[in-house]
Amino acid sequence: MLWVKRLGWGVAALLVLLAVAFASMVRITFNDPAPQPAAPVDRAETVGARSPSGPLIIPVEGVRASQLADSWGDERGGGMRSHRAIDILAPEGTPVRAAAAGIVEKRFESEAGGNTFYIRTGDGRTVHYYAHLATYGVNEGQAVRAGDRIATVGSTGSASGGAPHLHFEIKTMQPGERWWQGVNVNPYPLLARIGDRS
Repeated sequence: MLWVKRLGWGVAALLVLLAVAFASMVRITFNDPAPQPAAPVDRAETVGARSPSGPLIIPVEGVRASQLADSWGDERGGGMRSHRAIDILAPEGTPVRAAAAGIVEKRFESEAGGNTFYIRTGDGRTVHYYAHLATYGVNEGQAVRAGDRIATVGSTGSASGGAPHLHFEIKTMQPGERWWQGVNVNPYPLLARIGDRS
């Protein structure tokens, strides 16, 4: 304490504050290195055994995981485009169930998809697209829970004359993206991991 008496209380307090400030700067410099820029992430590869919005169910009643086929990437339109979904074969009229909870964002008839739905999950991060439906069971703006009956399997749109099936897509969404946007994710590995419990 002799040094305090020689320098005076004001100067001593200033030196203590400078020492504390210096020590905190050294700790920040050595223990908290500057963050490195993150590598770009392909949103299609960020999905694991669960969809971005939680667990899924197989969206066609009575279909087991072992019956699914991975048609992702198959050629469509005479090789003009790549299939960004899976087709789940089932007899005409088989109930289609909501794969996850959400809100019916868009219901319409398209030339390619026939009778279709886009359902956005509650967190807004995922859209599930159901196409070639025979009948509708819900309306735009309606909330659905996982497993709710929303439609029936059909062969409308470009599937006309072919085997009845559900065309099922998953899209990961960024804030502000609309129902037709997003990045497609292969549903097959997500549904196949469910196992034959459903």
